[in-house]
Amino acid sequence: MMPVTTAVALKRLTLLLAVAGALAATLPGCVPLVVGGAAATGTVLAVDRRTTGAQVEDEGIELRAGNRVSEAAGQQGHINITSYNRQVLLTGEVPSDAARQQVEAAVAGTQNVRSVVNELAVMESSTLAQRSEDAYITGKVKASLIDAKDVSASAIKVVTERKVVYLMGRVTARESKRVAEIARGVSGVAKVVRVFEIISEEELQQISINRANGTNAAPVITDSSAVPVGGAKSAPAASSPAPAPASSGVTTSPVSSSPVAPLNDGFTTKP
Repeated sequence: MMPVTTAVALKRLTLLLAVAGALAATLPGCVPLVVGGAAATGTVLAVDRRTTGAQVEDEGIELRAGNRVSEAAGQQGHINITSYNRQVLLTGEVPSDAARQQVEAAVAGTQNVRSVVNELAVMESSTLAQRSEDAYITGKVKASLIDAKDVSASAIKVVTERKVVYLMGRVTARESKRVAEIARGVSGVAKVVRVFEIISEEELQQISINRANGTNAAPVITDSSAVPVGGAKSAPAASSPAPAPASSGVTTSPVSSSPVAPLNDGFTTKP
């Protein structure tokens, strides 16, 4: 069995390589559109609470959404597109509110997108120095999560934009609060925003059992059975959503327009 210290060191090495890649991606110059891991994001490729199909679908969503944004908005501003379990987070800067809405509409119309969290700011594009600092903050947050003994760092995606840290993943209410506390304690972080999908402790236990048995992490939760942040399940939909292509392994459902009740523990929560 691998010693704990060695395992942590390997995780840190993986993290540093990921951050180095994110920094290198910014060096050639101004990249107006960034999808997935090339932005100031961080994940450790070890444990993921999404199914394999959902992970592949998220990559496809990021690429398709990026193409749609390029067609709709051209080279306006600096836009990051991050998808987690079909929920898309938009961060970056655009020149006008009209461009902000245009980008959101383009992403919302992308196949298999479940919901969109639009955090684009109407302002001048961030500088290379700012993006490098964001990548550094992401690395520090991930390192802090790895050092913590009571959270699964590999299940959390961290996105940093202008010192604001966005947290994505499938977590319990307990984990949501704990991860936010850890991120808030990292130097340089101006604000923490949770974009989590909340699951129950029972669902988390089932994910662990499935992983131990060598099966997929967890079934993809469709909109009709998703657990809101408040904890109660939504009412079943009147009719089943149209299925996605068989190769994706993900159920297609309309973009959610109803807000999610926030957890009242002092942190910003997005639906």
